[in-house]
Amino acid sequence: MAKRYLFYISENYAFQILRPMQDEIHKRGDTVAWFVEGSNINREYFKPDEQQLASVQAVIDYQPCAVFIPGNMIPSFIPGLKVCVRHGFIGFKTRVKDGLNYSFIIRDCFDLYCTHGPSMTETFKQLEAKHQHFKVVETGFCKMDPFFKNSAAAHKTDDRPVVLFSSTFSPRMSQAEALLPTIRRLSQDKKWRWLVTFHPKMAQSTVDAYKAAQHENLTFIETDNAMPLMLEADLMLGDNSSMLVEFLMLNKPVVTVKNEHPKPHLINVTDPTEIESNIEYALTRPAELMSKIEDYTAQTHPYTDGLSSARILDATEDMLANPPHLKKKPLNVIRSLKMRKKLGYWKW
Repeated sequence: MAKRYLFYISENYAFQILRPMQDEIHKRGDTVAWFVEGSNINREYFKPDEQQLASVQAVIDYQPCAVFIPGNMIPSFIPGLKVCVRHGFIGFKTRVKDGLNYSFIIRDCFDLYCTHGPSMTETFKQLEAKHQHFKVVETGFCKMDPFFKNSAAAHKTDDRPVVLFSSTFSPRMSQAEALLPTIRRLSQDKKWRWLVTFHPKMAQSTVDAYKAAQHENLTFIETDNAMPLMLEADLMLGDNSSMLVEFLMLNKPVVTVKNEHPKPHLINVTDPTEIESNIEYALTRPAELMSKIEDYTAQTHPYTDGLSSARILDATEDMLANPPHLKKKPLNVIRSLKMRKKLGYWKW
């Protein structure tokens, strides 16, 4: 009998994360439906053959055996094993009140966390032992499967190096607005071709400014799938965006501007006037830098086989077939009421 799975989504980036999972589910002869929480999803991104469930009651009637969530929250009244596939690699953002990295905040929503590599797994295993109400399995990131399966499919329009610029949407951490004059100036030189794309939550005024700056060497792209841009680019310019970590997984160099946590595998500058010379240096792919990138990717996402979706499904099916002895999740009445109000669901 075919298994029924659910994708619970609230942001447009979920499409790129979960579609490799959808392919693997269909490959196994099982079915999957999508449920949208909130109003941030552009429903035009759905494909005609993707099944959508319009209400919480429809989800309950569907009775999925497991739910995959590329986010931080899911209400307890949604049926099925709740599997967190993460919405990105370990980010740079920390909670102001205690300095805790947002990637490791436990919100008591999930039964299974699927981690991307040793650097994430180590901390989550400590949290698993501490809380004892969820399981942790290292699987790799399903979003990355197509990157490795399509790594030879990059299309270039000419022989010039391609620089991809992306920035976080957080006003505190974004350099997008400040760097516009620099990028506009550098793009006038025809030695590089520039691609620009931003997080869906980027301020519309910043998006409009970059759209207005376009010319034959500078192209702004709005998309729910940045993979083709990353495959095409030779180098990424960024700040604190989690997208730069995905780019590093392709064994390509990254130059950051005012990164809050600069690391040896990044070339970080604090003065925009240093961007050009450092891009030129990084494009030579110096051996010392590339060695540091290799060490980083081995700890962050060592899986280059394009089979992370399969490992996530295997871990899910194993937990369904062999339920571990876990503690009950803590009750959070206030959070539960907020979720019920948000979804307009009051049945008990």
